[in-house]
Amino acid sequence: MATPRKELSTNTENLQTLAQACDVNEVLLQISLRWKMQILYCIADDVSQFSTLKKMFPTLSDQVLSKRLKELKEESLVFTEDIENTIPAQIRYRPTEKGRELLKIILDLHHWGLRWKTADSNYCELKLQAGQL
Repeated sequence: MATPRKELSTNTENLQTLAQACDVNEVLLQISLRWKMQILYCIADDVSQFSTLKKMFPTLSDQVLSKRLKELKEESLVFTEDIENTIPAQIRYRPTEKGRELLKIILDLHHWGLRWKTADSNYCELKLQAGQL
């Protein structure tokens, strides 16, 4: 489990500055939590119950899966519906319109990454040729 951020830390201050400068940074921070988009993708692909999601990600703890599902629901990216005539009562998760729209953007990012990433590329490496600066 992640430790809470210190209110007076440089990291917290930097995050606040970035959030004030551009909403995109806040969105990226929100969607970049580990497992979150993978879970949303599976829900949209009709893997819709806790137990089936758990089978998809066997190394994911029940606690983290529960937390991510709760976050997705609070952010209106998914909703729950009861499965009729089940004992004990079971629920399934479904993506909202907002969640489906976000997935389109995530898939566009995925395709962009596949297009521009090559086996020998390093995003962080700057290659300067002689005379270029």
